[in-house]
Amino acid sequence: MKKILLVEDDLTLSKMLATWLGKQGYAVAVVSTVRQARKALEEDDVDLVLSDLRLPDADGTELLDWMKREQHLCPLIIMTGYADIHSAVTAMKLGAKDFISKPLQPDMLLQKIAEAMTPADTVPTVRATVKREAPPSEYMEGKSESARQLYAYLALVAPTPMSVLIIGDSGTGKEHVARRVHAQSKRSGGPFVAIDCGAIPRDLAASEFFGHVKGAFTGAYGDKTGAFVEANGGTLFLDEIGNLSYEVQVQLLRALQERRVRPLGSDKEVEVDIRLVSATNENLQLAVQEGRFREDLFHRINEFTLRIPALSERVEDIPLFAEFFLDQANRELERNVVGFAPEVMRAFCNYSWPGNLRQMKNIVRRAALLAQNGLIRMENLGNELEAQSTVASPAAPVVTHDYVPAPLYDEQEEKRRIVNALQQTKNNKSRAAKLLGIDRKTLYNKLKLYGLGRYAEGASGE
Repeated sequence: MKKILLVEDDLTLSKMLATWLGKQGYAVAVVSTVRQARKALEEDDVDLVLSDLRLPDADGTELLDWMKREQHLCPLIIMTGYADIHSAVTAMKLGAKDFISKPLQPDMLLQKIAEAMTPADTVPTVRATVKREAPPSEYMEGKSESARQLYAYLALVAPTPMSVLIIGDSGTGKEHVARRVHAQSKRSGGPFVAIDCGAIPRDLAASEFFGHVKGAFTGAYGDKTGAFVEANGGTLFLDEIGNLSYEVQVQLLRALQERRVRPLGSDKEVEVDIRLVSATNENLQLAVQEGRFREDLFHRINEFTLRIPALSERVEDIPLFAEFFLDQANRELERNVVGFAPEVMRAFCNYSWPGNLRQMKNIVRRAALLAQNGLIRMENLGNELEAQSTVASPAAPVVTHDYVPAPLYDEQEEKRRIVNALQQTKNNKSRAAKLLGIDRKTLYNKLKLYGLGRYAEGASGE
């Protein structure tokens, strides 16, 4: 019988959970503090730890740190309220297996426990989708209030069957948010199929959505599986849905209402079970008023709205994304660029970023290729940032916490943060890099740049 250590100071909740998990076939030990949890782990082996984030004597992440130091290798799942979603994500970056939001949903909790206890090499492979799934390391959330609100709402709606409409400017990462909805849904084991509605020729739209049989029209040399059937049991993501013609909108509405499709040229209908997530950078309500978008379809796809803020609305996240994209560029281009000159970061925070994250990623990638002597400087940016805006003052504070991963205008301050992170992690380079929001290779480059070789020589946590 698998054993779970439940760390929860709410006695009513812990008793209810212990009883329910016992009925599911688990042996459950219950404690209410981090100190008690440490003692329990020292005295007995467990298969999984289920811990609240906020505990009377310490934070749940401190238990996680202790488990890693003492090499208790069992997985840990964090339980947290919606207001602390960002803290739970931080816990996962530090090594937590997963997190689940309160109030707990029994089916989801059971699923997460089962997944956490399943060896990685026995997890079934998800079948291929229209677009290749990007690894989680391809994205970051940000620390701004608007980002925290977005991902808190995402965590709320993802487990439900509601259709979601994602609204955001071009380049803000709408497909990433759609994939996160799918990954946190009850359909996460099913396919994720993404269709760019703006790239589909009008006369081929029905075939793309519903498929066709051989000979259905000129050029149909074989059977084709449509997106609805391909996404059966999973999530269908329609990007830039506002670009669909009125005729295709009618066909789409019928398929969503009846939950069945008929491939072109076929006399048989196919039942489908999909969760619809759509995205647009257009004002669909205005399109409805102007008669370009069906009102009944708008309400069908818009049971819940997620709005992605523009990069200019989350200035405090700009340094985080800049460092994040630099880490990516270093890996992909095999470069060793350490960071950004202070004037570059000031320019980034003062620029309006009309192309949002996509534009920033391209600029950083190009600058990393051109940079010499370890730092990206103004001459590496080209002319794209010459049109300055008044998004933020150059003196505006960018970070509020020692562990927020942000490059500072003052190199001495960045040096202080690195030293502090290494001291807090007892010179564990991997953990310090995670706390700083950079990869370990970048950390070593910064140690060299700032003459902190004595820390680079430490062997802790390599």
